[in-house]
Amino acid sequence: MHREPARAAHLEMPTLDKAAARQVVWRLSAPTLVEMVLVSLVGMADMIQVGRVGPEAITAVGLTNQPVMLLQSVFMALNVGTTALVARFIGMQKPKEASDTLKQTFAMVILLGLTISLFAGFTSSAILEFMGAEPEVVRVGTPYFRVVAFGFVFNAIAMGLASALRGAGDTRTPMTVNLVANAINITFNYILIWGKFGFPRWGVFGAGVATTFSRVVAAIWFLIIALRGDKRIRLDFSDGYRPNFDILRRIITIGFPAALEQGVLRTGQVLFAKVVSSLGTVTFAAHQTSMNILSLTFMPGLAFSTGCTTLVGQYLGAKRPEDAERCAHTSRNMGLAVGGAMALVFLFFGKYIAMLYTNDMSVVLASAFVLKIYAFAQPAQSIQFILAGGLRGAGDTRYPLYSTALGMWVGRVGLGWFFVNVVGLGLPGAWLGMAIDQIVRGVLIALRFRTGKWKEVKV
Repeated sequence: MHREPARAAHLEMPTLDKAAARQVVWRLSAPTLVEMVLVSLVGMADMIQVGRVGPEAITAVGLTNQPVMLLQSVFMALNVGTTALVARFIGMQKPKEASDTLKQTFAMVILLGLTISLFAGFTSSAILEFMGAEPEVVRVGTPYFRVVAFGFVFNAIAMGLASALRGAGDTRTPMTVNLVANAINITFNYILIWGKFGFPRWGVFGAGVATTFSRVVAAIWFLIIALRGDKRIRLDFSDGYRPNFDILRRIITIGFPAALEQGVLRTGQVLFAKVVSSLGTVTFAAHQTSMNILSLTFMPGLAFSTGCTTLVGQYLGAKRPEDAERCAHTSRNMGLAVGGAMALVFLFFGKYIAMLYTNDMSVVLASAFVLKIYAFAQPAQSIQFILAGGLRGAGDTRYPLYSTALGMWVGRVGLGWFFVNVVGLGLPGAWLGMAIDQIVRGVLIALRFRTGKWKEVKV
């Protein structure tokens, strides 16, 4: 029997004072924070297992991650449009339109996901060579990259469906699905990397198989939830599928600047990885180890950014811009507190965390040093993550693009290259460029948010 999404009685939004704002921000952000921290810990455990194979294995996975993230940028941009539009419809108490947004998103991610999966799968070796990988790294990394690439469509499906659920205010379901999927990933990493319980010992390739299998599980689970339709929105194909060009236009209008932003960001990261890879396999292993450790400090900012996107979109849809702004400021303050505490851990204990990854003390000491450099950029990182999420929730996606372009290309790529190749600072110079990138972005995003012009954006 056809079931409608939850109706207006469930969509009423409380009047906010400071205490209520903290409660609603925490209710939406806490599941995402738990999800992202645990997912990051799983990623760290993955890299620890891969690191035991050797520096070439770490470098192969690290270089592969950069083009994969570049390919993901298309879907991340669509997801920005989906989350913002679903949130706006939910705030306006229009669950039918929110559900149609989900359907249009699903159709797009299937088409684009298959295209990108095939492209990346058949060009995996050439992409690694372009990234500057040494021959041994290409040999080790190509099978890993290929199996991850061919499974990319499942990742795209999971990301798209999760973005719609978050826009509807449901952050618990993505948390549950992704935690289980990552538990599957880490379990099969152990089994397939080392050949446990009668399975073959596949090394880095086994890590790729585990990643793809976990993404298949997540995609199927999200699809079942969306088809069941008890989360305010429902994926319904009972009347077939027809493109809704108005909704597609609105998703693309919001998502296009976000797509450019992701393209600028990921292209810059690819070129930045090439700069670091020119320093050699061992140095890049130290860099990748440090990035993997550092990813844990991204999580509070990204979690509160997700909640900020949803709340700003919903309250603007409900014609309550002051509450939208209050939620954004509350998200920023809470994210700063959590992110700052985690930064202190890495500032003083980075060496000991790096020792979990490798027995090579040159890698450990290099990782610990660059983590100390980056710690001073942590407040700016949290600010730009969270307030940029608020801007995206309002549909104001141009200014995150501008700040990312300036910070990434002037700071990370430009100054990073200068510090490495002209000043001769090596890996610390590259990380100094990264820190400048985050500070520039944090300042620009904060200034834009302060103007309040994002409250007037039409989506």
